[in-house]
Amino acid sequence: MAADRVYEAIYAAVIDHRLAPGTRLREEELADTFAVSRTLVRQALHQLAQDGVIVLRPNRGAQVAEPTRRDGEHVFDARRVVECEVARRLVGKLSAEQVAELKHVVEAEARATKSQNKQEAIRLSGEFHLKLAQMSGNPIFVRLLEELLPTTSLLMALYKAPGEPMCVAHSHRTLLQVISKGGTGTAAGTEMRRHLNEIERSLSQPTARTAAPLRDVFKSYRGAA
Repeated sequence: MAADRVYEAIYAAVIDHRLAPGTRLREEELADTFAVSRTLVRQALHQLAQDGVIVLRPNRGAQVAEPTRRDGEHVFDARRVVECEVARRLVGKLSAEQVAELKHVVEAEARATKSQNKQEAIRLSGEFHLKLAQMSGNPIFVRLLEELLPTTSLLMALYKAPGEPMCVAHSHRTLLQVISKGGTGTAAGTEMRRHLNEIERSLSQPTARTAAPLRDVFKSYRGAA
């Protein structure tokens, strides 16, 4: 469905920091970029607003959300509840194929970080956390994390020092080792908590950011239209 395509493109652009917090999302420009009607764009924007990715303001239209540090405290509180339980449940439960799949993501993230491909590293970091939730077998955990990841990414764009990755690949390696090498559920939950605390502590003062024109952010869609 066209509205889903618009939703997914904007969601992905927020996750990998191609859309900065506060960026205005003009219906007419989005409709032209995706070659769809403004009605379909409006549907996508309303769903994004419900999911907390953007905000809709009367007489001002849509813009990418700008979470506060207080919002960040709530987000990481929720992530600790969900993801520490995910890690605890996965100990001794992952198949060899699942471990290999997670290792592939971690190694790809490390390569992206080394080559300074920030957008790819951020995407892969989120993918690692989401795959763990998916492998837990609980669809509610997955849905909750899908709702929390965009706000986490926005927090990183706003408050993380420039040049630092969203997560550190070696932390993911350590976490995967604890989960897959016969550790205890308590140890896995503790390692996940340590990892999430590390990310939260890396948030500092608001950083300067430049909003790219929408036509540049979604140029691949423009070319395909």
